[in-house]
Amino acid sequence: MEPIRAARTDGTVDTEAPADYRIDVSRFDASVLVRIAKMAFRYRGRMSLAIVATVMAASFQLFVPQFLGRAVDQAQGLLAGAEGQAAKTAAAEALFTTALLLIGAAVARGLCTCMQNYQGEAVGQSIGYDLRRAYYRKLQQLSYSWHDRVHSGDLMTRGILDIEGVRLFVDTGILRSFLLTVLIGGGGVVLWRIDPTLSMVALAFVPIVGIRASLARLKLRDTWLALQDELSTLTKAMEENLGGLRVVRAFAAQAHELARYDTIGARALAISHRRINLFVQSTTQMTFVYFLTMGLVLWVGGQKTLDGEITLGELAEFLAFMTILQMPVRQIGWMVNSLARASTCGGRLFAVLDIEPSIRDAETAIPLPEGPGVLRFENVSFRYPAWAADERTLAGISFEAGPGRTIGIVGPPGSGKTTIAHLMGRYHDVGDGRITIDGHDIRDLTLESLRLAVAVVQQDPFLFTSSIDHNVAYGDPWAGRPDIERSAQAAQLHNYIRGLPGGYETLVGERGVTLSGGQRQRLAIARGILPEARVLVFDDSTAAVDAGTERRIRQELRETVKDRAVVIIAHRLSSLMHADEILFLDAGRIIERGSHDELLAAGGRYADLYGLQARAGEDAP
Repeated sequence: MEPIRAARTDGTVDTEAPADYRIDVSRFDASVLVRIAKMAFRYRGRMSLAIVATVMAASFQLFVPQFLGRAVDQAQGLLAGAEGQAAKTAAAEALFTTALLLIGAAVARGLCTCMQNYQGEAVGQSIGYDLRRAYYRKLQQLSYSWHDRVHSGDLMTRGILDIEGVRLFVDTGILRSFLLTVLIGGGGVVLWRIDPTLSMVALAFVPIVGIRASLARLKLRDTWLALQDELSTLTKAMEENLGGLRVVRAFAAQAHELARYDTIGARALAISHRRINLFVQSTTQMTFVYFLTMGLVLWVGGQKTLDGEITLGELAEFLAFMTILQMPVRQIGWMVNSLARASTCGGRLFAVLDIEPSIRDAETAIPLPEGPGVLRFENVSFRYPAWAADERTLAGISFEAGPGRTIGIVGPPGSGKTTIAHLMGRYHDVGDGRITIDGHDIRDLTLESLRLAVAVVQQDPFLFTSSIDHNVAYGDPWAGRPDIERSAQAAQLHNYIRGLPGGYETLVGERGVTLSGGQRQRLAIARGILPEARVLVFDDSTAAVDAGTERRIRQELRETVKDRAVVIIAHRLSSLMHADEILFLDAGRIIERGSHDELLAAGGRYADLYGLQARAGEDAP
């Protein structure tokens, strides 16, 4: 299947730079509907079958009033009493034939309607599948800085409700427009041939209903957008509550959270009620106009029948045709509502799909060639996009880490330590200077090869709701059990896992809640060292591990990382005092550098921090 192209409806391309990814959906945007229709017609075979079936179903439905009118005239003639037995038999046979034709038309219409519904639903589901894949792919591609500005609850709402609104447009918008066109247009032609005046009376309600439905659409669209926003807020509240469930219960805040959720839910319910009132009012008005028109047809048609201008069967044909039109005409409002909803949902969805990731492969990007894995920062400066131009997170950072060489980075909170880790994996692009691996600027490498070469173990690891072995092998899904166990052994987690009832097949709860903080960090270390990454980055990854376990982990890792470049970021100096070179950061700049002994001898900030932590360790017992 051809992927969804990330092009705006006006042909231009968005970037990630703007902080606001919302679009103006207060007006109807026909280009969004055109884009959805193009997606539907990628499935040419199914759409062709659905359209043909729709047209045929409407055409067969037009035969039903004609056969009914003919049957009424034939029955009237039969009841009037034809002269002779032969004439009566012929009239009865004609009536029987008309009845068979009527049944045949009804059966054919039912079969075509079945085909229309099946193919229309199939195309809609296929579009939903394509959009879900494209949407999920886009979310994977967008940078950290973009995700930092957007709430995941809103993204989930778009990925569920908005995709559903777009998917339904195939059946409720495209196919229904064909159905109404054939029914109203074809029926108008048939009725016009019988009696032009009566046909105009019979179809007078169509433009009235169309105008009323269009006016209702404007209000329904606005309320739908408001409802979507409230549902997004509702999803955010639920996500935050479930994610912080332990905190909520620890502070006995269930009542407060329930009241907050109920407040948001009440706002959404009020908007839903307003939508229902608008819909019911418009539908009631359209239905009233329909029955009023039918009464006029019965009155005018009755006079024409008495005057001999039309037959009783032709009057019955008019009434039958209007009865058939009752539901389709009422569906005009639904169709217009579907158009409005598809325009709104599609606009919200395409606003994300059309964003061009700021961190992406260059056109000339190459995979990282084989090499020893020498990481070098060359006078690197960086600031986050939301910051002022003169406030830099990092400035003039330079260091080198190669195979068997360990770099330690320490500094107060906010000094830029974690930012350095993110820059290594190119989660952000540097502002000035460059970062190289084996002499290759990482901006000239494919993201996949770069991130396979740089493994970052985070301070707050994320664990999937899966077994322990699957979590360890996430970076190398084809790793065998011996390799998984060796990584767990190096992370000092193997003995704990063996004591579990399910061993390595034990299921880890959502976000790893069944494990302690130290166990989660050790599992993340095992996951980070399993792939053969050339550069290993430990971002305060042993903060929740006790000093004795950390020392054993460091001893076990010596053999594992002897051929890799290692960068250790930590607040606890015991985690990095063995490093070949230690960088002390403050306000994004390196203010001290050297080995542990050299920095102690210098008597600077590092020495002060070491003395403070040493005294804290002595006071702890």
